[in-house]
Amino acid sequence: MSDNNGLSYLESLGAAAKAAAAITASLPTAQKNEVLLKCAAALEEKSGEILAANDKDMSGAVSAGIKASFLDRLKLDKKRVFGMADGLRQVAGLPDPVGEAISMKTLPNGLIVQNVRVPMGVIGMIYEARPNVTADAFGLCFKAGSAVILRGGKEAIGSNRAIVAVFHGVLAEFGLPTGIVQLIEDTSREVARDFMRLNKYVDLLIPRGGAGLIQSVVENSAIPVIETGVGNCHIFVDESADFGKAVPIIVNAKVQRPSVCNACEKVLVHRAVAEEFLPLVGKALADNKVEIRGDEAAVRLIPGAIPALEEDWPREYGELIIAVKVVDSLDEAIAHIRKYTSHHSEAILSNDYANIQRFTREIDSAAVYANASTRFTDGGEFGMGAEIGISTRKLPGLGPMGLREITSSKYIIFGDGQVRK
Repeated sequence: MSDNNGLSYLESLGAAAKAAAAITASLPTAQKNEVLLKCAAALEEKSGEILAANDKDMSGAVSAGIKASFLDRLKLDKKRVFGMADGLRQVAGLPDPVGEAISMKTLPNGLIVQNVRVPMGVIGMIYEARPNVTADAFGLCFKAGSAVILRGGKEAIGSNRAIVAVFHGVLAEFGLPTGIVQLIEDTSREVARDFMRLNKYVDLLIPRGGAGLIQSVVENSAIPVIETGVGNCHIFVDESADFGKAVPIIVNAKVQRPSVCNACEKVLVHRAVAEEFLPLVGKALADNKVEIRGDEAAVRLIPGAIPALEEDWPREYGELIIAVKVVDSLDEAIAHIRKYTSHHSEAILSNDYANIQRFTREIDSAAVYANASTRFTDGGEFGMGAEIGISTRKLPGLGPMGLREITSSKYIIFGDGQVRK
């Protein structure tokens, strides 16, 4: 597919994004915030149109036999649309990272060397069923001075079109190019693979979705990739844990929204408290219709639990299923997590300060909790406004990726006639 200038479909999107990024990079903070606030209001005003498009997407997904956890991520309602709008307002209220001085020093020769944050340029997103990612990605990239090209899943194409159309309308009102945010409407795998090779135009690619999608992007992209999180999240119940807190934390981490990547998938329980604790947490989970899979000790102590298989331990369920294992020590808990972690979110429930310190130091995940639910791993919950994903690799850094995390940096050097000798 080519446009009138002979450019391919993807190249035309890339060229438009590159041109738009040059404009976005120099926009004053006040104007960016004004656009974001107007986009937030427009999402609310156009919520009926967005929800109508989402209804069609949902009908198609149901007809295709898509599983319930996927449907939960796909579904929008008025509360979720208004939540997207609130996310844009939060981003508008955050400090602008563009131009922020990271460091400054004066060299012995009198040169002043300054390191400042600059826009990334063009950011590409490949993601699956969550239409809210469309709004979050636009808001963060725009505030950070970049353009964004979005490639969502085919199941959400109607919802994504409707959301991007709202943003295009607002951008036009401000005389800004629609190339600031573009949606790839061809959802074929071939176009997705071609998009991964668009390194002439795209500076950074961020995948969000299941393990298969992320692995495909990491293995096939010619563009630098930030690997975001599959969520095989663990909670370890130490022998000193407060049961009155531990049970509600585990139930919240599994049940509050089981389809998302920060939901708890595995519970490890110290053998010293297993006899007393497992029947309590087992009943609480069962009361919330959670299927429990366990090792031999867990199955013996939790009525209705079924034996876990080896394939359960590395698996992200994304639904009301949890696996439980009894361990003999903190050492065994740490070793198990290190073996099976997806480096997303892990928690220790304990009143032993030394054990907490060791767990938080030795577990190498994006977010490590002491006595709290893993469900808090989210840019909004961390006070970052929206997020573009949870990085599960040390470059550019572990954790939610907000405004600063999607900028780059450059050096500016001020001199007064210095020459190198």
